[in-house]
Amino acid sequence: MEKKKVFLLCVLFAVFLSTSGQKDNTKKMVIIVDPGHGGIDSGAVGTNGLKEKDLTLRLARAIEFYNKTLWNNRYIIFFTRYRDTLISLRHRTQLAKAIQPALFVSLHCNHADNPKAAGLEVYLSKGSIPKLHIGMAKEMDTYLQEHLGYRSRGVKRANFQVLRDNRKVCPALLLELGFLSHWDEARHLESNENINALGLAILMGIKKIMK
Repeated sequence: MEKKKVFLLCVLFAVFLSTSGQKDNTKKMVIIVDPGHGGIDSGAVGTNGLKEKDLTLRLARAIEFYNKTLWNNRYIIFFTRYRDTLISLRHRTQLAKAIQPALFVSLHCNHADNPKAAGLEVYLSKGSIPKLHIGMAKEMDTYLQEHLGYRSRGVKRANFQVLRDNRKVCPALLLELGFLSHWDEARHLESNENINALGLAILMGIKKIMK
Protein backbone atom coordinates (compact mmCIF):
# COMPACT_ATOMS: atom_id res chain seq x y z
CA MET A 1 0.00 0.00 0.00
CA GLU A 2 2.79 2.43 0.87
CA LYS A 3 4.58 1.70 -2.41
CA LYS A 4 1.35 2.50 -4.23
CA LYS A 5 1.12 5.86 -2.50
CA VAL A 6 4.72 6.74 -3.31
CA PHE A 7 4.16 5.76 -6.93
CA LEU A 8 1.00 7.85 -7.06
CA LEU A 9 2.79 10.90 -5.72
CA CYS A 10 5.52 10.54 -8.35
CA VAL A 11 2.91 10.25 -11.11
CA LEU A 12 0.98 13.29 -9.92
CA PHE A 13 4.19 15.30 -9.65
CA ALA A 14 5.02 14.36 -13.23
CA VAL A 15 1.58 15.47 -14.42
CA PHE A 16 1.91 18.81 -12.64
CA LEU A 17 5.44 19.42 -13.83
CA SER A 18 4.52 18.61 -17.40
CA THR A 19 1.94 21.42 -17.40
CA SER A 20 3.45 23.89 -14.96
CA GLY A 21 5.26 25.83 -17.67
CA GLN A 22 2.18 26.39 -19.79
CA LYS A 23 1.02 29.99 -19.96
CA ASP A 24 -2.49 30.63 -18.72
CA ASN A 25 -4.05 33.77 -20.14
CA THR A 26 -7.49 33.16 -18.63
CA LYS A 27 -8.76 34.82 -15.49
CA LYS A 28 -7.77 32.84 -12.40
CA MET A 29 -10.50 31.04 -10.54
CA VAL A 30 -10.94 31.71 -6.83
CA ILE A 31 -11.25 28.67 -4.57
CA ILE A 32 -12.09 28.63 -0.87
CA VAL A 33 -10.60 25.74 1.09
CA ASP A 34 -12.27 25.22 4.46
CA PRO A 35 -10.17 23.28 6.99
CA GLY A 36 -12.82 21.88 9.31
CA HIS A 37 -12.92 22.58 13.06
CA GLY A 38 -10.11 24.43 14.89
CA GLY A 39 -9.29 25.93 18.28
CA ILE A 40 -11.29 24.35 21.10
CA ASP A 41 -13.17 22.28 18.52
CA SER A 42 -10.79 19.43 17.75
CA GLY A 43 -13.27 17.50 15.66
CA ALA A 44 -12.78 13.75 15.56
CA VAL A 45 -9.84 12.25 17.47
CA GLY A 46 -8.21 9.18 16.00
CA THR A 47 -7.31 5.89 17.58
CA ASN A 48 -3.73 7.20 17.39
CA GLY A 49 -4.56 10.59 18.93
CA LEU A 50 -4.58 12.42 15.57
CA LYS A 51 -6.96 15.41 15.72
CA GLU A 52 -9.19 16.22 12.80
CA LYS A 53 -8.56 19.98 13.20
CA ASP A 54 -4.81 19.46 12.70
CA LEU A 55 -5.21 17.10 9.80
CA THR A 56 -7.56 19.36 7.84
CA LEU A 57 -5.21 22.32 8.20
CA ARG A 58 -2.25 20.23 7.04
CA LEU A 59 -4.26 19.13 4.02
CA ALA A 60 -5.23 22.71 3.18
CA ARG A 61 -1.59 23.78 3.38
CA ALA A 62 -0.59 20.92 1.08
CA ILE A 63 -3.19 22.03 -1.47
CA GLU A 64 -1.93 25.61 -1.30
CA PHE A 65 1.72 24.51 -1.53
CA TYR A 66 1.23 22.47 -4.70
CA ASN A 67 -0.95 25.12 -6.29
CA LYS A 68 1.92 27.58 -5.78
CA THR A 69 4.98 25.47 -6.49
CA LEU A 70 3.79 23.09 -9.18
CA TRP A 71 1.29 25.22 -11.03
CA ASN A 72 2.41 28.78 -10.44
CA ASN A 73 -0.78 29.73 -8.54
CA ARG A 74 -3.24 28.44 -11.12
CA TYR A 75 -5.97 29.18 -8.59
CA ILE A 76 -6.36 31.99 -6.08
CA ILE A 77 -6.91 30.07 -2.85
CA PHE A 78 -8.35 31.44 0.36
CA PHE A 79 -8.64 29.49 3.61
CA THR A 80 -11.45 29.95 6.11
CA ARG A 81 -8.77 29.64 8.81
CA TYR A 82 -4.99 29.80 8.56
CA ARG A 83 -4.07 28.56 12.02
CA ASP A 84 -5.50 26.66 14.97
CA THR A 85 -8.39 29.02 15.63
CA LEU A 86 -12.11 28.46 16.00
CA ILE A 87 -14.04 30.13 13.18
CA SER A 88 -17.83 29.94 13.28
CA LEU A 89 -19.70 28.21 10.47
CA ARG A 90 -21.51 31.48 9.80
CA HIS A 91 -18.24 33.34 9.28
CA ARG A 92 -16.96 30.59 6.99
CA THR A 93 -19.95 30.97 4.71
CA GLN A 94 -19.90 34.77 4.98
CA LEU A 95 -16.43 34.65 3.46
CA ALA A 96 -17.83 32.77 0.48
CA LYS A 97 -20.66 35.28 0.09
CA ALA A 98 -18.15 38.13 0.13
CA ILE A 99 -15.63 36.56 -2.25
CA GLN A 100 -18.04 34.70 -4.57
CA PRO A 101 -15.58 31.86 -5.33
CA ALA A 102 -15.82 29.37 -8.16
CA LEU A 103 -15.74 26.52 -5.63
CA PHE A 104 -15.94 25.95 -1.87
CA VAL A 105 -14.29 22.76 -0.56
CA SER A 106 -14.63 21.80 3.10
CA LEU A 107 -12.11 19.29 4.44
CA HIS A 108 -13.04 16.80 7.17
CA CYS A 109 -12.36 13.33 8.52
CA ASN A 110 -14.95 10.91 9.79
CA HIS A 111 -15.52 9.04 13.04
CA ALA A 112 -17.88 6.18 13.86
CA ASP A 113 -18.71 3.94 16.79
CA ASN A 114 -18.09 1.00 14.47
CA PRO A 115 -14.28 0.67 14.23
CA LYS A 116 -14.65 -1.11 10.88
CA ALA A 117 -16.32 1.87 9.19
CA ALA A 118 -13.95 3.13 6.49
CA GLY A 119 -13.78 5.01 3.24
CA LEU A 120 -14.41 8.29 1.47
CA GLU A 121 -17.60 10.35 1.48
CA VAL A 122 -18.42 13.42 -0.62
CA TYR A 123 -21.31 15.57 0.57
CA LEU A 124 -23.58 18.04 -1.19
CA SER A 125 -26.30 20.21 0.29
CA LYS A 126 -29.84 18.94 0.58
CA GLY A 127 -32.47 20.80 -1.38
CA SER A 128 -32.43 22.07 -4.92
CA ILE A 129 -28.98 22.45 -6.45
CA PRO A 130 -27.83 22.50 -10.08
CA LYS A 131 -27.14 19.16 -11.74
CA LEU A 132 -23.68 20.51 -12.54
CA HIS A 133 -22.83 20.56 -8.82
CA ILE A 134 -23.96 16.95 -8.44
CA GLY A 135 -21.79 15.96 -11.38
CA MET A 136 -18.80 17.74 -9.85
CA ALA A 137 -19.24 15.81 -6.60
CA LYS A 138 -19.41 12.51 -8.45
CA GLU A 139 -16.31 13.36 -10.46
CA MET A 140 -14.36 14.26 -7.32
CA ASP A 141 -15.47 11.03 -5.65
CA THR A 142 -14.43 8.96 -8.66
CA TYR A 143 -11.10 10.75 -9.02
CA LEU A 144 -10.08 10.18 -5.40
CA GLN A 145 -11.14 6.54 -5.61
CA GLU A 146 -9.12 5.90 -8.74
CA HIS A 147 -5.98 7.80 -7.77
CA LEU A 148 -5.76 7.12 -4.03
CA GLY A 149 -7.37 3.70 -3.79
CA TYR A 150 -10.06 4.94 -1.41
CA ARG A 151 -13.18 2.82 -1.04
CA SER A 152 -16.09 5.15 -1.63
CA ARG A 153 -19.13 5.28 0.60
CA GLY A 154 -20.83 7.37 -2.05
CA VAL A 155 -21.91 10.90 -2.80
CA LYS A 156 -24.41 11.97 -0.15
CA ARG A 157 -26.67 14.90 0.71
CA ALA A 158 -26.67 16.61 4.11
CA ASN A 159 -27.88 19.79 5.78
CA PHE A 160 -24.41 20.94 6.86
CA GLN A 161 -24.35 24.73 7.21
CA VAL A 162 -21.27 25.25 5.04
CA LEU A 163 -23.14 23.48 2.24
CA ARG A 164 -26.63 24.85 2.89
CA ASP A 165 -25.54 28.49 3.09
CA ASN A 166 -23.51 28.20 -0.10
CA ARG A 167 -26.25 26.69 -2.26
CA LYS A 168 -26.93 29.97 -4.05
CA VAL A 169 -23.34 31.22 -3.85
CA CYS A 170 -21.16 28.59 -5.52
CA PRO A 171 -20.63 24.83 -5.89
CA ALA A 172 -19.80 23.50 -2.41
CA LEU A 173 -18.39 20.10 -1.52
CA LEU A 174 -17.63 18.61 1.88
CA LEU A 175 -15.03 15.84 1.77
CA GLU A 176 -14.86 13.22 4.52
CA LEU A 177 -11.38 11.85 3.90
CA GLY A 178 -11.33 8.62 5.86
CA PHE A 179 -12.29 7.49 9.36
CA LEU A 180 -10.05 8.38 12.27
CA SER A 181 -11.85 5.67 14.23
CA HIS A 182 -10.52 3.09 11.76
CA TRP A 183 -7.06 1.94 12.81
CA ASP A 184 -5.55 1.59 9.33
CA GLU A 185 -6.95 4.87 7.99
CA ALA A 186 -5.87 6.81 11.08
CA ARG A 187 -2.36 5.38 10.85
CA HIS A 188 -2.24 6.14 7.14
CA LEU A 189 -3.04 9.81 7.76
CA GLU A 190 -0.17 10.20 10.25
CA SER A 191 2.37 10.32 7.44
CA ASN A 192 3.34 13.67 5.89
CA GLU A 193 3.95 11.83 2.65
CA ASN A 194 0.37 10.55 2.60
CA ILE A 195 -1.03 13.96 3.55
CA ASN A 196 0.92 15.50 0.66
CA ALA A 197 -0.37 12.85 -1.76
CA LEU A 198 -3.93 13.44 -0.60
CA GLY A 199 -3.61 17.23 -0.83
CA LEU A 200 -2.17 16.96 -4.32
CA ALA A 201 -4.91 14.55 -5.40
CA ILE A 202 -7.60 16.92 -4.10
CA LEU A 203 -6.01 19.75 -6.08
CA MET A 204 -5.92 17.57 -9.19
CA GLY A 205 -9.55 16.66 -8.54
CA ILE A 206 -10.41 20.35 -8.38
CA LYS A 207 -8.73 20.86 -11.76
CA LYS A 208 -10.77 18.00 -13.20
CA ILE A 209 -14.15 19.31 -12.04
CA MET A 210 -13.48 23.00 -12.73
CA LYS A 211 -13.69 22.80 -16.51
